[in-house]
Amino acid sequence: MNAPAPPAENLRAALAGLLDGLPPRQASQAVERLIASYRGATPTDAPILRDRADVAAYAAYRMPATFEAVRAALEAFADAVPAWVPGRHTDLGGGTGAAAWAVNAVWGGQRPVTVLDWAEPALALGREIAAANPGLRDVRWQRSRIGAALTLDSTDLVTVSYVLNELTAADRTALVDAAAAAAQAVVIVEPGTPDGYARLIEARDRLITAGLRIAAPCPHSAACPIAPGTDWCHFSARVSRSSLHRQVKGGSLAYEDEKFAYVAAARFPVEPAANRVVRRPQIRKGQVLLDLCESEPSLRRATVTKRHGDLYKAARDADWGDAWPPS
Repeated sequence: MNAPAPPAENLRAALAGLLDGLPPRQASQAVERLIASYRGATPTDAPILRDRADVAAYAAYRMPATFEAVRAALEAFADAVPAWVPGRHTDLGGGTGAAAWAVNAVWGGQRPVTVLDWAEPALALGREIAAANPGLRDVRWQRSRIGAALTLDSTDLVTVSYVLNELTAADRTALVDAAAAAAQAVVIVEPGTPDGYARLIEARDRLITAGLRIAAPCPHSAACPIAPGTDWCHFSARVSRSSLHRQVKGGSLAYEDEKFAYVAAARFPVEPAANRVVRRPQIRKGQVLLDLCESEPSLRRATVTKRHGDLYKAARDADWGDAWPPS
């Protein structure tokens, strides 16, 4: 018997057929309009995804990147809680369900999942796509306004990915507080921009105030050592480009790098990394430069040379976002 395809391959296959019958130019225009809406500074009072054509175009374009970013965040979290596996999962503002796919990719198996979003076309398409993944058979797709009026049932894991930018400051606060009160673990992912990082740090502070421990990416639950306005913490996930990606962006590469910021926190004991590589390592002749966030907390550049033996070999293989030193 053939082994089932990995979730990432299943997702790509499910997305490939979404644009059948939709003229390429119409798909490109829909994506460009939706990107402009999502990048707007003012939260809207109406769903941005209006109909199936909107959702199909945007899902085909953005869902792979969201999946890879959330999966990377969840894998770092899983490393910090090696004995824990989520039971119930609630995805806030989950749209077409990229985070549900990512949770299934990291922990496998079936679990009760609730995806909450206010765009009914997104939920409908998410349900359609999820039929390609046996691990997502027990998903409830529920229309709900994500904001101050949100109430959540108790759950093991709450994910919030690429949602905070769509909310007012008051609604962001209410969402994070509701997630912290309802869940044993919370993972939030935002775009890897200065604004995305600022929203994430606000959410991180609220999770700590609510009594959760930071599991990743930070090696500590103290204040972020980055001086406000001087830099921002973010990471990168590689995403295979579809033909729609190349069409919209006019690029020829088979991949692109999705920049994202994230925080993962839990109410139970966690084992965060001793240090985290927070920039792409610089490999030079006979040495590797690693920018590290340390558990003190502090930021430090470490130089690993050939004299360090096996550690030097590990440094050459280290990637942006990895724990350091390797276990």
